[in-house]
Amino acid sequence: MTAPCLLDAWSVHEAELRRYLRHHVRPAADAEDVLHDVFLKALRQGERFCNVTNTRAWLFEVARNAMVDHARRIRPSEPLPDNLAAPESELAAVDRLSAACLPRVLTELADEDRDAIELCDIGGMTQGHFAELKGLSLPGAKSRIQRARQRLRERLLLACQVQLDETGKVCCFVPRPPPG
Repeated sequence: MTAPCLLDAWSVHEAELRRYLRHHVRPAADAEDVLHDVFLKALRQGERFCNVTNTRAWLFEVARNAMVDHARRIRPSEPLPDNLAAPESELAAVDRLSAACLPRVLTELADEDRDAIELCDIGGMTQGHFAELKGLSLPGAKSRIQRARQRLRERLLLACQVQLDETGKVCCFVPRPPPG
């Protein structure tokens, strides 16, 4: 037996749901199918539907999810060809920067900065262990590492003409020739 609260909510919101679905789902017959799916999902709730605080919001959320399910069913998908080249990722630009510029720029940093970068950022040493190794307080070690990173960044931007995109990620650079 259908819960009376469902029938009441459906009679209030059905026309609005239909307009919403017809606007987003083509052809209109498919929109009607999605509307019926929404009604069936509400019907399966039985008496639990009566406990829903905002029946309109619930029905529209179910309608939105049903539209997504419908779109997935009707859109054919084709596998990508095996020989399709992957787009060059942002990580690749950083990797190329690391290989082409970082070794040279590191040699141009002060020993203190180079140690901090090589031990913590490249070697993976914790800042706490770095502090112990260098006889520093933890806040002092953190400050030293941050200053070293800032000087490395400034040097990379200048020496390798690193350009950043609008999100601050490396997009391109000019490799530095090896010292010679």
